[in-house]
Amino acid sequence: MKNWSLATRIVSSVLSVVTLSLLALSLAVAGFTRYEITERLDNSLQEVSERLQATIATQPHGSRDTVAWVPGVGPRTLAYQVVDQSGHVVLRSQNAPVQPFVPDIHTGFVDTTRFRVYIAAPTDTAYRVLVGEPTLHRRGATWRATAIAIVPILVFLPVIWLLVRVIVRRALRPLDRLHDEMQSRGSGNLRPIPSLDLPVELVSIQHAVNTLLARLETALSTERAFAASAAHELRNPLGALLAQVQMLGRMVSPHMEAGRRVDIIADRTRRLGRTVEKLLQFSRASSGVAFRRNRFDLLTVLRVLADDLDQNPRDGCGIILTVNGISHIFVHGDMDATGIMLRNLLENALLHGVGDIPVHVTVLPDGSIDIINDCPALAADMLARLTSPFVRGGTGTRGSGLGLTIASNIARQMDATVCLRSPLPESGRGFGARITFPDPDVIPASGLA
Repeated sequence: MKNWSLATRIVSSVLSVVTLSLLALSLAVAGFTRYEITERLDNSLQEVSERLQATIATQPHGSRDTVAWVPGVGPRTLAYQVVDQSGHVVLRSQNAPVQPFVPDIHTGFVDTTRFRVYIAAPTDTAYRVLVGEPTLHRRGATWRATAIAIVPILVFLPVIWLLVRVIVRRALRPLDRLHDEMQSRGSGNLRPIPSLDLPVELVSIQHAVNTLLARLETALSTERAFAASAAHELRNPLGALLAQVQMLGRMVSPHMEAGRRVDIIADRTRRLGRTVEKLLQFSRASSGVAFRRNRFDLLTVLRVLADDLDQNPRDGCGIILTVNGISHIFVHGDMDATGIMLRNLLENALLHGVGDIPVHVTVLPDGSIDIINDCPALAADMLARLTSPFVRGGTGTRGSGLGLTIASNIARQMDATVCLRSPLPESGRGFGARITFPDPDVIPASGLA
């Protein structure tokens, strides 16, 4: 689902409504202005025509097509004609055409191509007055008046956009503070959200989040306490049982049936101990044991685990650690949880490795840890399900099916990634697990003081 911003949606919605409203207002103002300007110009045109009609009733006229020359007449100036009963122009302004504005002379307004003409009502005289206003002047006056009315509205739109954006951003600041506080929770920080002077609409959300955090902290504490108690209560009886079985094995001959059965019981007890250990680790991983964020040296943890498993191998043929000249890798997380994760990955590689080929552990320049063991290649569908609980790779070994699940859960809580691959590109077989930590601080050996 595509992410969206509440502030952006509010600003866009408000601006859309305001913009459409202003555009509608601008159209209404433009129409009203056009109507008013047209009405005022028509009134002026009618008044000039009627006054000229009244004037010519008392004035004598000369021959036809007499031109009254007036200085300063331009293309926007009113033009007039005096027409006799036969329809001939007897007097006209210098910007009026030679022929009458319209052939059919009757009182009222008439539109032509170049003029809007008003013909005054006839008087006692035999002459009629036609006054025309150039359409160029009328159109220009209408556009200017319309522009004066609507341009300020359109120019004000960016100001409205800026004001709406500032107001919305300021109104959503409490929500941003609540978002930041909620985003900082998790990863080991389960403290309740402090008072943020929130509006009434967000106070209930804050209370609900604080209630959820308190319940989560209680649940995680209960899980950790249960895991610790179960580890203590289960390991001691299993250890005592294994010790008794081993003592019993010394009392009977290994070649006897009883001796073989004692070996079977001891083997099953060891397997049970391993399974219990993995279940407890799985419980700890599921309860969020890796949410803490402490700075520690990852390479030190890796060296300790590699030495321990290499000196006391229960499976496999040892570990070869290659650090590539790196002395320290500092990461943020929980050291114990990281040890559990790396130990499970190393034990998985030792357990499922075949032949006499040791497990290769390589520290990459970016701080990633690459663990490789030799084994037959896994199918793609099997590789995709390896991090699910109790899924085994099908190599015939007696694993619990929890090692990679535990490692994956812990890595997820530490914001790290575990990338599994099989087969390896260079050999067409084998299995690899690469752990990448967020923003590791890699220090080469030459960087030591």
